[in-house]
Amino acid sequence: MAKEIGKLEETLNYTFKAPKLITEALTHKSNKQPYDNERLEFLGDAVLDLIVGEFLYKKFPGSDEGKLSKIRASLVNEDGFYKLALYLKLGDYILMSKAEENNGGREKSSLLSNAFEAIMGAIYLESGLEATKEIALDLIDKNYESISLNDLFKDFKTALQELTQARFGVIPHYEVIASRGPDHKKEFEVAVLVDGKEYARAIGKSKKIAQQESAKIALDMLKNAEV
Repeated sequence: MAKEIGKLEETLNYTFKAPKLITEALTHKSNKQPYDNERLEFLGDAVLDLIVGEFLYKKFPGSDEGKLSKIRASLVNEDGFYKLALYLKLGDYILMSKAEENNGGREKSSLLSNAFEAIMGAIYLESGLEATKEIALDLIDKNYESISLNDLFKDFKTALQELTQARFGVIPHYEVIASRGPDHKKEFEVAVLVDGKEYARAIGKSKKIAQQESAKIALDMLKNAEV
């Protein structure tokens, strides 16, 4: 196992002390072992929440709780951890069943983000909070050009709803126009309508992502249009 994870340790700038612990962190439940990474994932999620919370508290001394919570929510979530997992190429190291692998498991955002949390949980158990914080914040720094509410918190659906309620007195409606591809690589095309009029369409790897993308396009269009 140590030889296999050498590149991962190099990217993390961390050498694992307990082979059993890192093996557990990289074991998906489909691998049918007496252990899997779900407990470490639970721990890692809590540790990352604290690390990012403290980081934002110090970085933005004048910001209120609501703004800090929104920025943290944009970093401490499946998409955020998936981004970091891709940087670490965790899909190459996770132990999973052949069936899960054939179903695209090495590219699944939920599976990779969970493994990232588990690894952070393992580092915390081995080396404590300060070591985990140093690694986690270094990864965030390398993968985000800027940390701010405008850059990270892209809840375009909420922003579009607020705009259409103020301007038209109605809320947007989203329709799935089409879905394409196999189950593990399915894409969804979603249209956003305001008062029955279609304003935009977008494609995403999930309905949620496609809705956000279509909302962003519609929001830009309405903001740039004459009132």
